[in-house]
Amino acid sequence: MTLTFDTIRRPTSPKQHIVLDAPFLAASTLTFLKPRLKGLIRPLAAKLAGVGVTANQVTLASLAGSIGIGSLLYANPGATTLFILLPLWLPIRTACASLDGTLAVDFGQKSRLGGILNEAGDIASDVALFLPLAFIAPFSAASIAFLISLIVFAEIAGIIGPALGSDRRLEGPLGKADRSIILAALGLAIAVFDGLPESAHILLPLLYGALILTIWNRLRFALADEGRAKV
Repeated sequence: MTLTFDTIRRPTSPKQHIVLDAPFLAASTLTFLKPRLKGLIRPLAAKLAGVGVTANQVTLASLAGSIGIGSLLYANPGATTLFILLPLWLPIRTACASLDGTLAVDFGQKSRLGGILNEAGDIASDVALFLPLAFIAPFSAASIAFLISLIVFAEIAGIIGPALGSDRRLEGPLGKADRSIILAALGLAIAVFDGLPESAHILLPLLYGALILTIWNRLRFALADEGRAKV
């Protein structure tokens, strides 16, 4: 994957125009899921807005649920059946993310506080939900800590998009929705089979690579956002 530069400059700007190779490598589940999910969520958002529910309340409720479930799993590392909570909770968390966004954008509830809560809440939720995997063989505390670090860096790479003159970057291949699907599948496997097979260790290098690619994609798309990037 390379960045290629046009030699022609625009007359109104001294910036070079970046043409990105292989944009399909940045596709994520959210690319296909978001429009459909928003269409399903909007009627519920309208009802909640009508009774005074705010986007920030939905964000905080989702954060509380993620931290609560993560804390429960962390406190009971030997109770593998509790990991069934992950595939039960993660679709709800995904719906909440779409719901708070719809309330904020479509119902005039967008605010700086909401943006902070949303970004910080997403990172805190991911940390809380992935951390219990440190107690599940064949994973280790160090390997899961590194995984969580890459997740945090991926979200930071998305957040700094506006600072570079772009939008909030959501490129994949391992965005929030993709991570939720993988974590839900792991939770289901742990609960049903009382753990994971030794061969599951190969999953971590794949996740590391996908997260590094996600970080790179978000940064390169932020830099290449035509007409606004600072390069």
